[in-house]
Amino acid sequence: MRVVIINTSEQTGGAAIAAGRLMESLKNNGIKAKMLVRDKQTDCITVVGLRRNWLQVLKFVWERVVIWKANHFKKHQLFAVDIANTGTDITQLPEFQQADVAHLHWVNQGMLSLKNLRKILESGKPVVWTMHDMWPCTGICHHAVDCTRYEQECHHCPYLYGGGSKKDLSTRVFRKKKALYRIAPITFVACSHWLEERAKRSALLEGETVVSIPNPINTNLFRPRDKQEARRKCQLPADRKLLLFGSFKVTDERKGVKYLVESCRLLAEKYPEWKESLGVVVFGNQSGQLQDMLPFKVYSLGYVKDERSLVDVYNAVDLFVTPSLQENLPNMIMEAMACGVPCVGFNVGGIPEMIDHLHNGYVARFRSAEDFANGIQWILTEPEYDELSEQACRKAVSCYSESAVAKKYMDIYNKITGKNA
Repeated sequence: MRVVIINTSEQTGGAAIAAGRLMESLKNNGIKAKMLVRDKQTDCITVVGLRRNWLQVLKFVWERVVIWKANHFKKHQLFAVDIANTGTDITQLPEFQQADVAHLHWVNQGMLSLKNLRKILESGKPVVWTMHDMWPCTGICHHAVDCTRYEQECHHCPYLYGGGSKKDLSTRVFRKKKALYRIAPITFVACSHWLEERAKRSALLEGETVVSIPNPINTNLFRPRDKQEARRKCQLPADRKLLLFGSFKVTDERKGVKYLVESCRLLAEKYPEWKESLGVVVFGNQSGQLQDMLPFKVYSLGYVKDERSLVDVYNAVDLFVTPSLQENLPNMIMEAMACGVPCVGFNVGGIPEMIDHLHNGYVARFRSAEDFANGIQWILTEPEYDELSEQACRKAVSCYSESAVAKKYMDIYNKITGKNA
């Protein structure tokens, strides 16, 4: 069986990483999988990049201009929504035509337009769409947060200036999507039960198949290793407790860095001796900006691109923290747990599905810096830390291993094509 995986980027962002890992998982289980991307960033022969030219750049800019105009020429939330009015027709490419299944992932910001999606559906090829956020089941937003209008029809969009209107941009795109989805059946896959529940409430996905399958991880690569050796490789101190925080852009408000800062301040006040014994390791773009924001020693690693280096980073620390305010199924929690690192995160999105509270980590009350600090303190002082570490690793292996996830997707492919993978 041949599957073409379609994603905007090859490596940038959580969806790209998850899509790439799925491609490798499928290949390791006998599927002939290729990945089609707008932004190709490696020399991997099974990843095919679209031909870039000035017209593609112009199309992307035009999409932002339309959003900017609808937002009364305000830059606020300019990248929190997408309208898919520009993209590339991929149906004539050999990678698409040779495939038995077209598997969509994150296809925004100029990868596929709604017209391009229409051509894919009209091709008659079975379509699977893995949802890495809420965009496929809303009008224009990637995260609806507290808004529930997508359950009937989007309007008065809170992401538009002044709260939108009765027939605003979100309404128009919502109706276009509704007509589009009626062309041919799509199997929607949510990466978490949290997203699955919300997708099933959407008026857009009424009558569509919606299931939940987590993202995969290579548990042969992401696994526990010698902590002191990992610290030596990462040039981190051997005599401190270390907690880890990472993000593509650590200063992104949605990643909740202000709650991490406040939690660390509370801990420093309660345990002043920790100022000499606790360090914070930070990786990601703009990680150096946390140097003066935290009361503990900060070790900035910048953006870590290589997965093997990332494995060393996880194995070098005692705890991973993610104060993110909007999440589906974070790859970083999965990676940390696979390396035997307990995690602390807020009770939001798919995080409580990953972290089993007080069993392999700590799930803090949403937006509570105090409870987040409690979670950090509990894990760092837990006498049965080794048991926490073991349970974290066991959860990752049993739920997120490549073979387990690949099998679930292969079952879907077989069902929608009538073939055996």
